[in-house]
Amino acid sequence: MKPARTKTPRKLLVKKGSQTSLKDPVGVYCRVRPLSLPDQECCIEVINNTTVQLHTPEGYRLNRNGDYKETQYSFKQVFGTHTTQKELFDVVANPLVDDLIHGKNGLLFTYGVTGSGKTHTMTGSPGEGGLLPRCLDMIFNSIGTFQAKRYVFKSNDRNSMDIQCEVDALLERQKREAMPNPKTPSGKRQVDPEFADMINVQEFCKAEEVDEDSVYGVFVSYIEIYNNYIYDLLEEVPFDPIKPKWNSCSTPMRSTEFVPPQSKLLREDKNHNMYVAGCTEVEVKSTEEAFEVFWRGQKKRRIANTHLNRESSRSHSVFNIKLVQAPLDADGDNVLQEKEQITISQLSLVDLAGSERTNRTKAEGNRLREAGNINQSLMTLRTCMEVLRENQMYGTNKMVPYRDSKLTHLFKNYFDGEGKVRMIVCVNPKAEDYEESLQVMRFAEVTQEVEVARPIDRAICGLTPGRRYRNQARGGPVGDEPLVTEVVLQSFPPLPSCELLDINDEQTLPRLIEALEKRHHLRQMMIEEFHKQSITFKALLQEFDNAVLNKENYIQGKLNEKEKVISGQKLEIERLEKKNKTLEYKIEILEKTTTIYEEDKRTLQQELEAQNQKLQRQFSDKRRLEARLQGMVTETTMKWEKECFLFQPDQNAPPIRLRHRRSRSAGDRWVDHKPASNVQTETVMQPHVPHAITVSVANEKALAKCEKYMLTHQELASDGEIETKLIKGDVYKTRGGGQSVQFTDIETLKQESPTGRRKRRSSSAAPAQPDGTESEWTDVETRCSVAVEMRAGSQLGPGYQHHAQPKRKKP
Repeated sequence: MKPARTKTPRKLLVKKGSQTSLKDPVGVYCRVRPLSLPDQECCIEVINNTTVQLHTPEGYRLNRNGDYKETQYSFKQVFGTHTTQKELFDVVANPLVDDLIHGKNGLLFTYGVTGSGKTHTMTGSPGEGGLLPRCLDMIFNSIGTFQAKRYVFKSNDRNSMDIQCEVDALLERQKREAMPNPKTPSGKRQVDPEFADMINVQEFCKAEEVDEDSVYGVFVSYIEIYNNYIYDLLEEVPFDPIKPKWNSCSTPMRSTEFVPPQSKLLREDKNHNMYVAGCTEVEVKSTEEAFEVFWRGQKKRRIANTHLNRESSRSHSVFNIKLVQAPLDADGDNVLQEKEQITISQLSLVDLAGSERTNRTKAEGNRLREAGNINQSLMTLRTCMEVLRENQMYGTNKMVPYRDSKLTHLFKNYFDGEGKVRMIVCVNPKAEDYEESLQVMRFAEVTQEVEVARPIDRAICGLTPGRRYRNQARGGPVGDEPLVTEVVLQSFPPLPSCELLDINDEQTLPRLIEALEKRHHLRQMMIEEFHKQSITFKALLQEFDNAVLNKENYIQGKLNEKEKVISGQKLEIERLEKKNKTLEYKIEILEKTTTIYEEDKRTLQQELEAQNQKLQRQFSDKRRLEARLQGMVTETTMKWEKECFLFQPDQNAPPIRLRHRRSRSAGDRWVDHKPASNVQTETVMQPHVPHAITVSVANEKALAKCEKYMLTHQELASDGEIETKLIKGDVYKTRGGGQSVQFTDIETLKQESPTGRRKRRSSSAAPAQPDGTESEWTDVETRCSVAVEMRAGSQLGPGYQHHAQPKRKKP
């Protein structure tokens, strides 16, 4: 009787982001193809297994004025010209296939200039299968015996899979086999000799630790991105003679019954993964079958003959291998009919079209437009890599322009952490490709600095392992009782013959009774032994349970301690991070303050230097002025010593004050300067100078004829009376041809108030006080058109001079 099934455990949920903190850089590898001709100039040299060096070609150096430059670029690994396809596969693609079988996604693409060996690396050639057939071979070697029957898994249009029961799958197979031209290739057909050598892989390769309690299905699809449009290369399009053929754009037409397919659109599924809507997915059961599907699509891919490559790819091709995995039920004989337990992983193999310069390919028309779209999509890929690197290195949050190209939009999930990314940079070492190879190396340098989050491990379904082989061993329902019964029956002694040949036979029954008694005794002994062993086993189980419980408690205690330590360390780390941020903030403020102080210091130093220079200049000017004044004093002193006759009385004789009512030099000719503004007074004493030339304004002509000069000056005294001053001086000729007046004496005539006795006196005035004389002489200067020169060290008297200026004639 078949035991009742228990409820299938639900799929364990894994928090997304539990491993998002772990990131791996994009694995970038370099493969150098051999030169076509042995005498070609080489510009790329393999230094070691991780470094290549680019040499500037001779012609390039001549065009650049002899500029010679060698640049080295590092990769995760470099494969030289003698590397086999097997060596390349083991290092680059083998880990991706292993991840695929264990439920993880992967992306592998080849990148390089036209004619660098990208298609050879991905597809291979007769006798040297590339990465694609080797990946298929490893997949089917690993899951060959665990594959589900055809149509158990069924693809839908939402980038997911449905599960069918055995009956529905059988009906689907019968329906497909009854069709005249089945879409799905049959594994029984003979392999096409056109690609038989490519898939004939001699080395056996298999993944380790394959889940034996699951069934697998492999689905493949093949698309191309041509002029930034997506086309399904596996789509069967009926022949329409009205529509134009592919050969209208000078592309080789592979089939006479083929018309251009409709472009496909990109969609986003419920898990936010990008996929091509309506793309054909074919279920395959062997390497030969899968490669036949690939070869059928390869014939539809757009290629063209260019100046650099006879069969140049004009589009990016993407071959997707989708692996579907579902666990067996608890009995191990059927697929578990729960869609949530399905695991889908995908490996995308991308053969990028080569970047090219149109001046070298000589492209025109459609070829030129194709080259432009190819270069544009590759430039978008490079821009995405640069933005990703900038966001990761500098903490920025710039938007990555995935949507600018169908190529980057399709694979944006891989760069967001949905799988591993590997790139093989293919380079041609010939000198003609130097500039293109330099750009490829720079792009590879940027790409390997981009980090991609590690994919999350898939959850385990929770069913008992070993279900498949246990079901195969028993050949029926689960249960160990029949096997134990057979062992116990074999341990009992055989029963004797129970046939009674004679009525008087007295031996057969006693022997049978004796055998039965022995079997009963043996059974009792076995029961007792079983009870003893069960008791011992129960004790052992109890002891084991106690040990496990103690171990769990001990481990739990340790875990709690570790968690406390970790919590404390986290708190300490947070505290130190806050402290670090605070210190960084303080350091930043101090640096800003230091910068301000340094600027102020520089400003003050500049001002101090300016002031010092100003003081130095002032000091120099002062010294020059002092020297000049000293020179002027000396010169003036010498001049007056030579030209002037200064009366100096005897030092020993007592001073005699003389009163002059008249001029002492009556015999000299005088210039009597009486301004027109003077008022006639009725005083008895009137100034009278014989032989005088009376003028109202001093002029050079009058001064030239006389030896003496007298200025009659009137002003109002403090008591309201008019006070008349006679300012006298000697006239000298100057070196410049003019006349100079040196004042020698002042006589004052004053008229007092009528209330007292009217006094008229004439007194020789002593040198006036500085405050009074300054204003008087200012008024004198105003009245006279002469200049006043003061001799250094004197207040009045011989130190004052009048320099007569020639009177300006009216026009």
